[in-house]
Amino acid sequence: MTQYRICSPRQILQPCELTDHPYQIDPYIGCEHCCHYCYALNHAETDWAQEILVHQDFADRVKRELSTIEPQSIYFGWNSDPYQPLEQTCQHTRQALELLAQRIFSVCILTKSNLVTRDIDVITQMPGSSVGFSIAFHEERIREIFEANAPSNFRKLAALKTLKEAGIETYVLICPIMPYITNVEACIEMVAPYADTIWFYALSMKTEQETNWKSIHKILVRYYPELVESYRQITFSSDHPYWIELRGRLEEFQSKTSLNMRIGL
Repeated sequence: MTQYRICSPRQILQPCELTDHPYQIDPYIGCEHCCHYCYALNHAETDWAQEILVHQDFADRVKRELSTIEPQSIYFGWNSDPYQPLEQTCQHTRQALELLAQRIFSVCILTKSNLVTRDIDVITQMPGSSVGFSIAFHEERIREIFEANAPSNFRKLAALKTLKEAGIETYVLICPIMPYITNVEACIEMVAPYADTIWFYALSMKTEQETNWKSIHKILVRYYPELVESYRQITFSSDHPYWIELRGRLEEFQSKTSLNMRIGL
């Protein structure tokens, strides 16, 4: 059973590397979804399957920190899911959104959880805000191998539909694309009715010493032993022929449709 404890004091409003989002907020340190491919595993302070860290006096501290910057778009979902199960009771994400709405900020949220629909009333108070989901697998049986603790695609798609109907800008990251496992075209077809923008990002890791590579490697050995060596070559090379061929395929597909696709391969 996951334990929760107070984290050491630290700044909550953190710099963000994304264009148009100088700052981001992680309401929690760690993520109960524990997706095996997650890059944030490489700098995790604790074993997320056992322990999640929580900020003390969260709302008061966010309020003080926001007072030091001008209204702008704040990103949620950089190192942990803002709507992981703990949010149901702790509501740090909800508290942060309410503070941002009061100060005329906007937000860009990335999640895997349909719990985000709970906060439509607050998000719609912030013009220019957007909410997105990351989806990497078309089939549930495959998704459960890599991200068993995350909500199902059915719940994600239902949430996207609800958000879009509420007038909130929606997006989907088809990410990470797992070579020979992710059916990219099937994922596009699945999300296209509900996503204003579809982004594409490759499975990319730096070294075989990284925690997420070790986690993925164990899965490949167990379920896809025939792909282990291919993954060693493809995962660590952004110019591998697999990515070049996929990029070309997506660009051709994009030219034939009206979909707003952003290919980050």
